[in-house]
Amino acid sequence: MIPEHDLRAIDVALAPFWPRLDGARIFMTGGTGFIGRWMLEALARAPIDVEVTLLTRDPAAFASRAPHLAARFDTVAGDVLRFEPPAGAFTDVIHGATDASAALTANDPQRMFDTIVDGTRAALAFARAQDARFLLMSSGAVYGTQPWDRLYVDEQWMGGPDPRDPRSSYAEGKRAAETLTAIHHHQFGLHTVTARIFALLGPGLSLDTHFAAGNFIRDAIAGKPVRVTGSGQAVRSYLYAADLAVWMWMLHLTAAPGATYNVGSEEAVSIADLARRTADVLGAPGVEILEQPDPGWNPGRYVPSTQAIRRDLGVAPTIDLNEAIRRTAVANGWTQCPK
Repeated sequence: MIPEHDLRAIDVALAPFWPRLDGARIFMTGGTGFIGRWMLEALARAPIDVEVTLLTRDPAAFASRAPHLAARFDTVAGDVLRFEPPAGAFTDVIHGATDASAALTANDPQRMFDTIVDGTRAALAFARAQDARFLLMSSGAVYGTQPWDRLYVDEQWMGGPDPRDPRSSYAEGKRAAETLTAIHHHQFGLHTVTARIFALLGPGLSLDTHFAAGNFIRDAIAGKPVRVTGSGQAVRSYLYAADLAVWMWMLHLTAAPGATYNVGSEEAVSIADLARRTADVLGAPGVEILEQPDPGWNPGRYVPSTQAIRRDLGVAPTIDLNEAIRRTAVANGWTQCPK
């Protein structure tokens, strides 16, 4: 699923830093999701002695999807809200377990909020008991609606979602998770780092959920017009998954304790233009814009400033949007422009 050339590029970028993780024992939640999977694929090739225990609700399903990772790393069955702490000492905790389903936000926002907040509380308690380094996968959603005249949001911008809107359950949950993480750093001295992750693209991204970029690629691969259900005016940016893997490991291995960084791309594109670019790159027969009401929490801009992480950690995007679209499509079976 993940191209060999992407894994080689990750190898080269992280080679000087892997020794910092030699001898580590990592407990990871969310390791079977899109972000966690890319991080594990990178780590599996690292020339170091490192153990990972993955918390997953279905170890057998993970082993079926990724047998090479299941053979390399340990799994333990459990939910982030209810899990038995694994035995032994752990040096690192990486917490990414979140159900980011738009359907869950719409139909059971309380469950969405509770899963994020209580899951983070449980992961932090485990990290504190182990005195382990803690990496939180948060979200750019914590900024709420980005003003149209603000091209990028940086880590110092104090926006926020509307707490009266149940659709804010994901964003408010992530804000609370960040506060819990900050408390554990400042009050209890835990080594924490927070990643505010924006929109992503790459092999492994779902093509049939609420991710517009994945839906567009699905349409193009099928030889159909790329369909935009809304107006297409919303603006997003997409970091390619191989760059994401490098950035996430660099955050965990090199960021200062207590730091928070945006993780994403500054290459902004409207959803309508993304549809057109996807059609152009993959040879789809046009674009349809349906102009239906947008049910999402953010019909506006969602574009980060990444100046801080680029300056402090020396990372940079290496794959542009068109190439990210092409590589994602190839990984999903696209070989040529449809006839």
